[in-house]
Amino acid sequence: MISTHVYIGTSLDGFIARKDGTLDWLTKYGDANAVDAYSEFIAGIDVLVIGRGTFETVLGFPEWPYDRPVVVLSRSINEVPNELRDKVSLSTNRPRELLDDLSEKGFRSAYVDGGKVIQSFLAEDLIDDLTIARVPVLIGSGISLFGYLERDIEFEHVRTLTYANGLIRSHYTRHRRD
Repeated sequence: MISTHVYIGTSLDGFIARKDGTLDWLTKYGDANAVDAYSEFIAGIDVLVIGRGTFETVLGFPEWPYDRPVVVLSRSINEVPNELRDKVSLSTNRPRELLDDLSEKGFRSAYVDGGKVIQSFLAEDLIDDLTIARVPVLIGSGISLFGYLERDIEFEHVRTLTYANGLIRSHYTRHRRD
């Protein structure tokens, strides 16, 4: 089965973006350490799974940031821009069905990104590890990383790294009972 990985930045109060989706409070922490950490993470990924909101945010970037296949989970997007047709596919599958499909296609490691998508994968207990970078900023409101869960999902702390700019990056792996 394909493994699933979250790599995301949050404010101290647990938000991944402002209510309007902007990341201005986060981007100033994108220094060389952040770039190196992301490069190390993405080297082990062969497909990305994102939601509509993340896709629309990324479409606003000066250039397409991904060099791997991207699957957009959405029930409201019907097609992707022509210039991205060979890079992006759409799916309306539930997380388990999508992972089964990606596994059948030979993918082994998925980067799951976007608040609602991460929450939907967690609801089905389908996240294998989390890397969360917390920046020392309170934004008061926004898009929350975690939402309601029907049950506890235990993770084991692997390591936490601190950086001179105040960023704290913590790594967790899914706690599996034998």
